[in-house]
Amino acid sequence: MPQQFDRSTEDLGNAIHLEHVNIQVPNQRLATLFYVTGLGLTRDPYLMVSDTNMWINAGRSQFHLPSGQPQVLRGHVGLVIEGREALLQRLASVAKKLEGTAFAFTEHDGHVEATCPWGNRLRCYEPDAARFGRIALGIPYVEFDVPIGTAPAIRAFYPEIMGMPAELWNGDGTVAAVKTGRDQHLLFRETDRPLPDYDGHHVQMYITDFSGPYRRLLARNLVSREDNRFQYRFRDIVDLGSGKPLFTVEHEVRSATHPMFMRPMVNRNPAINNRNYAFDHDQTSWAMGPDQYEG
Repeated sequence: MPQQFDRSTEDLGNAIHLEHVNIQVPNQRLATLFYVTGLGLTRDPYLMVSDTNMWINAGRSQFHLPSGQPQVLRGHVGLVIEGREALLQRLASVAKKLEGTAFAFTEHDGHVEATCPWGNRLRCYEPDAARFGRIALGIPYVEFDVPIGTAPAIRAFYPEIMGMPAELWNGDGTVAAVKTGRDQHLLFRETDRPLPDYDGHHVQMYITDFSGPYRRLLARNLVSREDNRFQYRFRDIVDLGSGKPLFTVEHEVRSATHPMFMRPMVNRNPAINNRNYAFDHDQTSWAMGPDQYEG
C-alpha cells in the first residue's frame, strides 16, 4: 500500500515569502558596524548603495535601513545564522565602536540576543531543521508584543482577511502564529508590559491571491497606502466583529508578479577575509546541504 502523508503539512496558504523588515536608522555607519561587521550579514551590492538607505541581505530575506529618526520594533526579529562562537567574536569586535549606544549582546541557552545601537533586538539561532526547516541563514519569524487578550482575535483576522493560516500557541504566554512563507511566521505574543506608540516600521510579504485581501481590506477602510500596481499597504489589525484596532504595524503586501519577487541575493561568507582567503569560498548558502538535513 502506498505510504500515506498528511498533505496539509505542506500548505502555505496565501503568503509565500516574508522578505524584509524595514526600520529607520539615524546613522548608516553605526548600522553597518552592527548588521555587517557584527552580525556578519551582507549589504546588498546592487540596490540602495548610497548613504541614505541600506539593504542588508540575510539569506532570502532582508533588513531595510533607510535614514531617519530611529524606529524600534515592539518585540524582536528571529535570525538563523550559523556559527555561534564566530558570531560572539564579531559582536565583541564592534563593542568599542558602539559604546554610548543601546548596543549589547547576551548569551542564552538556545540563542544569542543582539541589540542594535537604537534598541532593536535580534535573537540569533543556530540552524535547526526541526524548528526552522532548511534555513541556514535567514529570518524565520518576526515577533511582536501585543496587549493581553488580543491574540485570539489577531489569529482570526489573518485567515479571514488575508487568507494566511494562523494558530494559537499556549506555552510561554499566548501567541498568535501566522504563516507567512515556508518556515516563516509573524508571531504576536501577549504581554502585560506597557507598549510604546507605533513609530512607522514595517514588514513586507508576498502573497498569491493579491486582489482578494485587497477587496476585504478596502471594504473595512484598512488600506493605508496605494504604492503601485504590484503592492499596497495596511496598518491596523482589527477585531472582525467590532472593527476595533488590536495592533498596528504596517504590512507592505506585494503580488507574486512583483518584479523583485525572489530576486537572487548575495550572501557573503563572514569567515573569509584578506588574510585567510580561499578561492570560491566568498559566498555562503542560505539553505542547509544534504549532509545537514533529512527530509
